[in-house]
Amino acid sequence: MLDYNKNLKNYAQMLRKDMTKAEIRLWTRLRGKQLNQIQFYRQKIIGNYIVDFYCPKVSLVIELDGGQHYTEEGRYKDKQRDNYLQSQGLYVMRYSDRDVFGNLEGVVNHIQNYINKGEVV
Repeated sequence: MLDYNKNLKNYAQMLRKDMTKAEIRLWTRLRGKQLNQIQFYRQKIIGNYIVDFYCPKVSLVIELDGGQHYTEEGRYKDKQRDNYLQSQGLYVMRYSDRDVFGNLEGVVNHIQNYINKGEVV
């Protein structure tokens, strides 16, 4: 089981209630074990971070990036976050919000291909 900061529970619950439009759009394709009957969680606390989507079965984190992620500070914070998550044995996939709105099928197929390579049943 991954460590998590219990102090972030209320914030994670708030984020689940107030998802971005891109998160809602991708969640409609991940929820309910739609991909290979695998469970995804949204706004999951891992360490001191809250990740957008997490699939424990394949150790996968999915992050959706809006505009703030493309600033110098945003890229630096994302790199720190990714390094931590990878140190926990997790694979991180990042997609821009634009990817989700312009090519949702491509995003879902990319995630599906990763799951299939892991031969998850």
